Amino acid sequence: MNILIKSAKIVSPENSALHLKKRDVFIKKGIIEKIAASIDDIPSGTKIIEHKNLHASIGWLDTSVSFGEPGHEERETIQNGLQVAAKSGFTNVVLNPTTTPVPDTSSDIVFLIERAKGNGTQLHPLGSLSKNSKGVDLAELFDMHNAGAVGFYDFKSQITNPNLLKIALLYAQSFDGLICSFPEDIQIKGKGVVNEGEMSTSLGLKGIPGLAEELQISRDLFILEYTGGKLHIPTISTANSVKLIAAAKRKGLDVSCSVAIHNLLITDDTLSDFDTSFKVSPPLRTKQDAKALIKGLKDGTIDFVTTDHTPLDIEEKRLEFDNAHAGTIGLESAFGSLNPVFGLEETVGLLTKGWERFNIEKPKIETGSPACFTLFEPYEEWYFTEKDIKSTSRNSMFLDAPQKGRVIGTISNNTLTL
Repeated sequence: MNILIKSAKIVSPENSALHLKKRDVFIKKGIIEKIAASIDDIPSGTKIIEHKNLHASIGWLDTSVSFGEPGHEERETIQNGLQVAAKSGFTNVVLNPTTTPVPDTSSDIVFLIERAKGNGTQLHPLGSLSKNSKGVDLAELFDMHNAGAVGFYDFKSQITNPNLLKIALLYAQSFDGLICSFPEDIQIKGKGVVNEGEMSTSLGLKGIPGLAEELQISRDLFILEYTGGKLHIPTISTANSVKLIAAAKRKGLDVSCSVAIHNLLITDDTLSDFDTSFKVSPPLRTKQDAKALIKGLKDGTIDFVTTDHTPLDIEEKRLEFDNAHAGTIGLESAFGSLNPVFGLEETVGLLTKGWERFNIEKPKIETGSPACFTLFEPYEEWYFTEKDIKSTSRNSMFLDAPQKGRVIGTISNNTLTL
């Protein structure tokens, strides 16, 4: 397939020759063949992409996405999930080990990669850190790494045994593996379902104190300092967590962290109606926490954002708040939610971070390179509604939220998705 991107403003801060310049880009069979101010001599049958206020950047990466297949196909299949990601601007996603059974062997990783082939969005699976994600015995980390796993994670589960984390960090150094540890102490959390504070008290809901997150992070950082290795702490949510990670980075520890978009933009004030769409893990925190998280992103303490896209069936959400499952979808609303807060260039910067941490090759906008573009229009103001949801599941906390900017599509893997 031949494609001509016509008069697109390129957003590429690392490439000063192209950054914020309008260019035509000709793509032949998935490879960038020419970049110029104007390209008119093109083969017949070329697909021309033109759009008012058309912008283009390298493809976006989401480092925490869940689907359902195998085991929970009613939530989201791999095929549909990757289509949702592509239409939302993401050319690459890191897939959480949330399936049944969890991927804890090399054959499980191979299955996921094979199921994802032929799509515009590339899937990069995380393997389970422990067998069956039970937190008892290490899974086959080295074999999964060789099969294509980009890291190891017991999704949303505390590593209760500190020795397991110690062994994992030591062992993974032999192949430069990335260990992920969810920041939550389940004994401190107890039966909590929302942030502990004024809102939990007024609603009569059991609270999860920030201490549950911060205590786990403190423990994990002490172990990392002892062992060395590479540790990633996904989806932090409190101001004190930002301080702990900043201090660890100043010590030179090899630690990274992410934050979910909803924890940046939405606070526990929204819980007054007991709407289970707003039940997530970690929980929505306070305005002070959200401000600290945004500051942490801006100063580089927090390494990247994620949608933490978690599709759930309606039966898992239409329950009493205590019993409903935690999670929200977020791929479709990511760009339009971030853009009004951070602005065009910073938003694109946030959505294109994380490649090196997960050992994924970062795309380039230069002739001879594989075409990997996200196409978008950054100025249109609109509201996110049910019709904008492309996921099989509908559990979005961003319904009726104002958005600025729309994704037009992606070009990746010699595939155009509009």
